Amino acid sequence: MDLRKIKKLIDILEESNLAELEIREGEESVRLSRLPKGTFNTPTQAPVTHVHVEPPRVAATAGAADDLAASNAGKQLPPGHVVRSPMVGTFYASANPESPPFVKVGQQVKVGDTLGIIEAMKMFNQIEADAAGTVLAVLASNGQPIEFDEPLFVIG
Repeated sequence: MDLRKIKKLIDILEESNLAELEIREGEESVRLSRLPKGTFNTPTQAPVTHVHVEPPRVAATAGAADDLAASNAGKQLPPGHVVRSPMVGTFYASANPESPPFVKVGQQVKVGDTLGIIEAMKMFNQIEADAAGTVLAVLASNGQPIEFDEPLFVIG
């Protein structure tokens, strides 16, 4: 598809009240979507994952138990509801460097409140509270690389 056609489609999208526009020409297709300013895109296929903190289970081998103990050393989580990373990316505590963090330790949160953002492949994904309560711990640092299923917050 010609770049000029794509630019024209972008202009049409910006001038209309449409949130999304998809055009197909033969085997080529272009899909444009927009969000209101100041919002972030949260894909539905990557839900926020959470689990309750449980004591480590007995491992099948002594080597696995040693590995588990070594990985948990110094990482004691306070009891409560753990919000884990649904993806690999970079964690950000605020919308931009000049903004205050979304949440702080001791702050009350409701279900759906934004706790932080994970950038993955140039997409900013909001991490929302899936439990109401008080933020007991913020486990990730601003700009820190995050692994899948890594604990990010503890809510009590």
